[in-house]
Formats: sequence, C-alpha cells, structure tokens
Amino acid sequence: MASEKKVLGFEEVSQHNKTKDCWLIISGKVYDVTAFMDDHPGGDEVLLSSTGKDATNDFEDVGHSDTARDMMEKYYIGEIDSSTVPATRTYVAPSQPAYNQDKTPEFIIKILQFLVPILILGLALLVRQYTKKE
Repeated sequence: MASEKKVLGFEEVSQHNKTKDCWLIISGKVYDVTAFMDDHPGGDEVLLSSTGKDATNDFEDVGHSDTARDMMEKYYIGEIDSSTVPATRTYVAPSQPAYNQDKTPEFIIKILQFLVPILILGLALLVRQYTKKE
C-alpha cells in the first residue's frame, strides 16, 4: 500500500464501472480490480454489479478467504471520502390492501349451500326415473 493515502470522491470512483476499468469500494477503501476481472472465480459480472456503490456487504456476504483478503492489497489505490458516499436506501415495500383469502361474497356461499343439495337430489330423481324398469 502507498505511504500517502489518496482520498477519492464517490463520483470519481463510480465512473469506473466497466470491464476494462473497474473500481470497487470495500470497507472504506478503493480498489482497482480491472486486472483481476478475468481471474475472479465468480466472474466479472459479480464485480461489475458491485460498482457504483459501497460493495462491503457484497464482499462480506460471500465469505472471502484470508488469501483473497491478502490479495486485495495489490489492488488498493486509496481511501473513499465517506462524506461523498450516498446514504444507503432501505427497502420499503409498497403498501398493499389486506389479503382476502375468501374472495367469494358470503351471500353466494349461502345460496350455494341451499342450491347444491337440491340439484343433487333432482339429479338423483332424474337418474332413478330414467333407469326405472317398467
């Protein structure tokens, strides 16, 4: 790592978001991982999806090995100016009406409770009438 820490703004870092020019912010430090894109075990898409934001949670969620953490040193280019990093937004689910499990109105259920037995009885009588031996 360099003896003098270079402080970079979020806008500058977020512009480096391509396969041939990729910088990541991890734990307040900026890394130029362009040279590592082809060698990353998860592929370059994983790294590209972490550009333009603080990638600390993405990095920690995977559970990188100590070897991977040691390897980061050669890609270190400076510190991020934390005052320029936008606040993370928390997900707010859209409000939805209460779920109505039974979508059938009550009066239809009462009508069906009355009509279905009558229809079954009528059907039974019709079958009996036509199958009756004379």
